[in-house]
Amino acid sequence: MAGRTPPFAPFEWLIAWRYLRARRREGGVSVMSIISLIGVALAVFALIATLAVRSGFRTEFVNTIVGANAHVSLYDVPRYDQYGALPRGIENYDAIAEMAAQVPGVVRAAPLVSGQVMATANGRNTGVEIYGERLEDLRTIPLVNDPETEQGDLSRFDEGVALGLGVAQALGLSVGDTIRLISPDGVKGPFGTTPRIGDYEVVYIFQVGRYDIDRTRIYMPLAEAQSFFNREGRVDAIEIMVDDAEEVDRVVEPLLVATGGGLYTVTWREQWQGFLRALEMEDNIMFIILSILVLIASMNIVSGLIMLVKNKGRDVGILRTMGLSEGSVLRVFFICGASIGLAGTAIGVVLGCLFAIYIDPIFNAVNWIMGGGVWDPSVRYISQLPAELRLEDVLKAVALSLGLSFGVTWFPARRAARLNPVEALRYE
Repeated sequence: MAGRTPPFAPFEWLIAWRYLRARRREGGVSVMSIISLIGVALAVFALIATLAVRSGFRTEFVNTIVGANAHVSLYDVPRYDQYGALPRGIENYDAIAEMAAQVPGVVRAAPLVSGQVMATANGRNTGVEIYGERLEDLRTIPLVNDPETEQGDLSRFDEGVALGLGVAQALGLSVGDTIRLISPDGVKGPFGTTPRIGDYEVVYIFQVGRYDIDRTRIYMPLAEAQSFFNREGRVDAIEIMVDDAEEVDRVVEPLLVATGGGLYTVTWREQWQGFLRALEMEDNIMFIILSILVLIASMNIVSGLIMLVKNKGRDVGILRTMGLSEGSVLRVFFICGASIGLAGTAIGVVLGCLFAIYIDPIFNAVNWIMGGGVWDPSVRYISQLPAELRLEDVLKAVALSLGLSFGVTWFPARRAARLNPVEALRYE
């Protein structure tokens, strides 16, 4: 009869439930069960919260890259002219930009002049990067046209320059003030090169949320940038944006074919591969470390079950003499351990999801308690702590927790199943 007992029969669940809720003096381990449940819940919560923050950090980091920078840049292949000089730049840039814009997947193709200069105002100096763009092209840069914060009027771009909020703060500038730009590569004369100096009105101030952009970038009208950097009739690159930045590699070859050769490409992945690899490595390391935390929490279930098996040895002996099979005993204790793991995982998932959803008020409270300064954008490159709750991250955490909880439960449950009823009842 015992051999025909269906797995996980109702009476097995009933026995397991009685063991779980039994008080200590009755031979139960309810306190250990609660401790094990809390340990698993906290471990799963930490895992989900960390994965959410890491996913949000990468997404925010990538979005600020692809939202304010070219997804692909086209450059002229360096070659010497008849005089042995190495001219720099693309001459027929409008035609090339038009051809690039026809490639499927390309949503933006714009000529660009860039250079590094010294900026000064109000007795302060700082190094900045100049990006020469046309107004109509600048409006197609998502994080510049629609930034986190903005001051001034972008439509007046042709009358001055647009700069990041960090540059404005470093130089004490506001909209309507004048900024002086100094380039060492200026006017060439018989006695050498004279630095070029230009004064420009600040017409627009933006904040995209990336420290290295807000702190260093200034946009200048394309024609003025060509004159300022001695690029008359030429540009440094053609900026390309595509509809799916994550699949940027699929448009590289079509771009080279469409533009007729003589150019080479640099994608945003190639330009930022060091940061992306660091993020990926950090993700893997954090997952391994937190997996160990989940394993440690799961081991509490083992200690609780071992105590339960020891305390319930007499009960097991009686049940075995009544015809309960080894499989039924194993399943009873397996249900005890698995229930703790399942309940702890469920609580941890809820807590982790709530943390990811309400991370802003939580982080603000922590920042207030710590007196501010918890988040340094100059180190982390983005302005605030992000979090992105992804289904695959939650499923990974659930699978890991349940897998470890069920796995470690098997061994003490197997020990209980193999308990000899004669030995268990010898001294009773």
